[in-house]
Amino acid sequence: MHFVVCIKQVPDTAEVKIDPETNTLVRAGVESMANPYDITAMEEALRLKEKYGARVTAISMGPPQADSVLRQALSMGADDAVLLSDRAFAGADTLATSYTLSKAIETLGNVEPVDLVLCGKQAVDGDTAQTGPGIATRLGFTQFTYVIEVERIDPDKRRLQVRRKVEGGFEVISGALPALLSVELELAAPRRASLPMLIDSLRTPVKTWDAKAIGASSALVGIKGSPTWVKAIASPQVHRAGPRWDAAEGVSAAVSAALDALFSDEEFAAGFVKGWKA
Repeated sequence: MHFVVCIKQVPDTAEVKIDPETNTLVRAGVESMANPYDITAMEEALRLKEKYGARVTAISMGPPQADSVLRQALSMGADDAVLLSDRAFAGADTLATSYTLSKAIETLGNVEPVDLVLCGKQAVDGDTAQTGPGIATRLGFTQFTYVIEVERIDPDKRRLQVRRKVEGGFEVISGALPALLSVELELAAPRRASLPMLIDSLRTPVKTWDAKAIGASSALVGIKGSPTWVKAIASPQVHRAGPRWDAAEGVSAAVSAALDALFSDEEFAAGFVKGWKA
C-alpha cells in the first residue's frame, strides 16, 4: 500500500504581520513549524504502515525552506519526501493549493498507486479546512473528514472504516479505497524521532518538483488559479479591561465600590447598561 501525507509549514507564533497590499501573511523573519494537525496525520500514517505494511510519502508545497517540515516527517519514519516549490505556486488560495497537491499525488500515483491520503483537518494559520476536501474532490477519492480513529483497513476488499467527530458525539462510517482522511488532533500523539532517524533525515534527499514536473496548468496554480482573495484584514480592537473589586474582605464594601464606579464613570456605566440590555 502507498500512503501520502500532506504537510504545511506554518508560522510558529500567533503574532503574525499582514502585508497591507496583498493581505497575506508576512513570513519573513518569523519562525516556522509543521502544522500540528498534519503531524498528527503523519503519525497515523506511520502507525497504519506498521500495522498493514505500506510506503509513506510526505509532500509539502512552499518555498525552499519548507523542506524542514519534510525532514521532520522523514525523521519520524516517512520513506520519501517531495517539496512542491515554484514561484508559480505563490499566493495560492485553497482551490489552487488543492489543485497543485492533487497533481503531485497523481504524479506519485503514476509510479506507485496511492491508496490513502492523510492531512490535517485544517492549518493553524488559515483555519479554512478546505484543502483536504478539495484534494479528495479533484482526485475522486472517498472523503472522510474530522477523523478521530481509523478502526480498520481491509486491503483485500479495498475498504476503510473510521470514527469521525460530529456535533454532540461521533459516527462510524466506511467507504472504498482510495480515500482521503482529514484528521483531528486527538487521533494520535506524534512520536519523538530517535537520534539515528534525525541524522538520517538530514542525509536523505528531498525531491523538489515545479509546476512542469507535475504537469500543472499555469492558469490553475498560484495567484492565477485563485478565484478567492482576502478583501480586507484587520487586528481585533483592543478593549480596556473593566474595573475589578475583591469581595474577600467584605461584600458590602465591594458592592459600594462598584456602585461608586458605575455612577462616577459615564463610559463604564454606558457599557454596563448596554451589556445588561443585550
